[in-house]
Amino acid sequence: MTGPADSPDKQNPRKFARRVDPARRQLRRAADRSYAQLLDELRTFVDTEEDANTERTSARGASRSGRDRSPSGPMSAGRKLAKSVAVIVTALSLLSFLIGYLVANYQLDVPLLPQLWDFGRSFFSDSQLRFLRIFAPAVAWIGWAVVASRRRRLDARARTSSAESRASPEGGGTVRRSLREMRPYSRSIALLFVVSLSVVPLTILTPLPIKLIVDNVAGSQPFPEYLSILAPDPSQLSKEYVTALALGILLGGTVLSYLQNLVSIWLTNRVGNRMTTDMRVRLFRQMQRLSTVYHDTKGTTDSTYRIQNDATSLRSLSTDGLIPLVTAVLTLGGMMLVMVRLDWQLALIALSVTPFMFLFTLVYKRRMRLGWRKVKSSESAAMSAAQESLSAARVVKAFGQEERENEEFRFRYTETASAALKVLVEGGVYSMLVGVVTAIGLAAVLYVGIQHVLAGTLSLGALLMVNYYLTQLYSPLKDMGKKVLDVQMALAGMERFLEILSEQPDVPEKRGARWLDRAVGKIAFHNVSFGYDRSRLILRQVSFGIAPGMCLGVVGPTGSGKTTLSSLILRFFDPTEGVITLDDVDLKDYRIADLRNQFGVVLQDTLLFSTTIAENISFAKPEATSDEIVEAAKLAGAHEFIKRLPDGYDAQVGERGMKLSGGERQRISLARAFLKDAPILILDEPTSSLDVQTEATVLDAIQRLMKG
Repeated sequence: MTGPADSPDKQNPRKFARRVDPARRQLRRAADRSYAQLLDELRTFVDTEEDANTERTSARGASRSGRDRSPSGPMSAGRKLAKSVAVIVTALSLLSFLIGYLVANYQLDVPLLPQLWDFGRSFFSDSQLRFLRIFAPAVAWIGWAVVASRRRRLDARARTSSAESRASPEGGGTVRRSLREMRPYSRSIALLFVVSLSVVPLTILTPLPIKLIVDNVAGSQPFPEYLSILAPDPSQLSKEYVTALALGILLGGTVLSYLQNLVSIWLTNRVGNRMTTDMRVRLFRQMQRLSTVYHDTKGTTDSTYRIQNDATSLRSLSTDGLIPLVTAVLTLGGMMLVMVRLDWQLALIALSVTPFMFLFTLVYKRRMRLGWRKVKSSESAAMSAAQESLSAARVVKAFGQEERENEEFRFRYTETASAALKVLVEGGVYSMLVGVVTAIGLAAVLYVGIQHVLAGTLSLGALLMVNYYLTQLYSPLKDMGKKVLDVQMALAGMERFLEILSEQPDVPEKRGARWLDRAVGKIAFHNVSFGYDRSRLILRQVSFGIAPGMCLGVVGPTGSGKTTLSSLILRFFDPTEGVITLDDVDLKDYRIADLRNQFGVVLQDTLLFSTTIAENISFAKPEATSDEIVEAAKLAGAHEFIKRLPDGYDAQVGERGMKLSGGERQRISLARAFLKDAPILILDEPTSSLDVQTEATVLDAIQRLMKG
């Protein structure tokens, strides 16, 4: 079979002349796509609203390049600007409230504050300034919502008018499609969510025993009203009862926390493992559906990488990402409610750092998504290079190119390590910024809290409780930030996962296709033309017929299209022009599985599976008996050499059958075709690796098979 891959490589001969490999071509295409995606992201910061919409619409025409612009895709410059303004205005408003409170209560001298306040008074009154600090953030967020809503409407119109966008990996949004993928597991996810939520009250109750011991046992503070349900008469409680109550809450909370953690781990792994298994099965089934063109273009390593690594993305997104993220948000909310009840001023100070964390997350999540895309692409390309070199070990050794392959291997994985390091550094900078902001918030809350204790407005036990919440308060915030970044990594994997599911076979099966039990065997070509590239046809207006029982031999020079003929009959490809019929019916009208079941095939490139000889022979007929397997081997002239092997028919052939010679592999391949007993036999140079005596035996067997 010939095609574009058969043409000589036009690249630098010193670098690329040794082999032309689909995986290498895929690496270059992946790199081009990555650069194109990065350039698209940079353009969104400067494009106008109209230009961005035009680019989004045109990008849908290249949906297979992963550059589809959807509402869940890259944000436009207008949306980014509106959201950034809203975050900054909110942060400044909270900061002004905090500074005003500190100045009013602790007489802090803040530089330039009086001048700024006087400047504002020249335009507004004091009440108007206070109202503005509340109203400005609301206006900013409303503006962002209006811009975002407009963008969604424009995107929806463009998506409706483009059929290709619906087939693209980001058609409808990666997040939205990922949520749809979770529906079959909704009950298990809901149960896991409920179990995860139980950690919220347990976390909130953890510091309560310390408060009871300090305030009500060591001190003389009144018993908390919110615990009156545990005390029949709070005014008459003994210190022994309060001590026992505190210890009971401590022990009970500890036991329940460990039980919750145990159940959560069990559920997470049970649901997550089922998701991963299902996703891998779906990916494998989809790749089996795709045509040989896809596999020739992508290479086996990229497909293997997606099955092994990208199939875990749904688990990473749901059970390991969104559920812990929501739990962290609710835990944070519960802690804030308790802190507001204890001291609302401390709660306000603690909350003042959250806008900055939100801003950091907004900035870094996009960088992390792009970074993880590049890491996954680089890892796949590096694995492809390694697998290619190892599978061609004999060629590498024969030409003494081990050192060259070592250097190339080092280069590929150095590139992958550099991409991963960049992502990790980005995550480290993000964590550092979050840590600095949380430390500032912690210091401010402790300072103000001590002042409240000294002033008698806050008990020591309440301060210790607040201190515990502070140490735990920023833990959910950090978890939220980390999970947001993890979600970006999972979404990068989901994009690759959904890209495969969105791929359509180049040889589709017609709806309501005809069933075919056993064909008579009449084949006809009617003005068939075909080319792997439409500008370069291999077959032109070919017409011929093969009657049942007839034997047709095709000869010609290399690249003339001999293998292409068999590929068209097997419907690995559809002709560019013309019609191929089987029993006077167009091949496209048959079910693909039924059609291919009519052929016994011996391909030019003999391929055996890494299993026993018997299982290789019975591959097309798994229910075959031992006698049938032996008879097929005898017809193919393979029985004698199989008997001489230590394990006979149970001997392992090794990866791709490399433990056997070329002639032995070809004879087993012939036995496999003979055992199938299909009405049509296609032999692509079946005796090229056989000696004269074995060739005569095989040809005689073929003649007997044709006679029935």
